[in-house]
Amino acid sequence: MGRPRKDDGETSIKRVKKVGGAKDPNMPKRGQSAFFHWLNENRTRLKNENPGASVGQIGKLAGAEWGKLTDKSKWEKLASEDRKRYEKEMTVYKAQQL
Repeated sequence: MGRPRKDDGETSIKRVKKVGGAKDPNMPKRGQSAFFHWLNENRTRLKNENPGASVGQIGKLAGAEWGKLTDKSKWEKLASEDRKRYEKEMTVYKAQQL
């Protein structure tokens, strides 16, 4: 289901279905952002420092810590390389679809 959409001037809300087909399981995965590369390296540490924290709480802690970082160049470089990998895999994937 999509986002609720109000009718013009009415108080009722109708749901709008998303239109689209099934995704191809062979399609390459998108490149991860710099934040997710950083999170993959630091998730275990955050969990160990905050035992009993929920997934949402870990996410909030990670976001706050990421925002305070001053040198993000290492993870931005990884994200850039991952983006290039995705673009290469997509060109091969699209060529196979023709």
